Amino acid sequence: MSPSKKSKAPTVSPLSDQEVQQTYSRFQSDLQNLASKIGELEQEAEEHVLVLSTLNEALAEEPDRKCFRLIGGVLVERTVKDVVPALQTNRDGIRKVIDSLTDQYKTKEGEFEKFREEYNIRPAGRI
Repeated sequence: MSPSKKSKAPTVSPLSDQEVQQTYSRFQSDLQNLASKIGELEQEAEEHVLVLSTLNEALAEEPDRKCFRLIGGVLVERTVKDVVPALQTNRDGIRKVIDSLTDQYKTKEGEFEKFREEYNIRPAGRI
């Protein structure tokens, strides 16, 4: 390879107005989708906490008490002592996913801010 080819940096052509607008809209949509998913999962985690608090009371008093759990669309009869660990695992998994999505959101938000600064984009009414 000749030395001139090695030193050439790839040139990035500036985006057209339409491409900037499409990229801006895509960033907004991605951020909105991530926020929506995070909200759904937070609500689901709160439901798990509520159910676990009730089942922990039953576990302390009557661990062999019957309870029903929906698994893959099928209602299954179990005991409280069998269900509580599974629900705790599910809740912990949901929290990990929320943390991961939150990190993704922050990263995407940073990219969006950088993009807005690069193309000098300000929301309408903030001049």
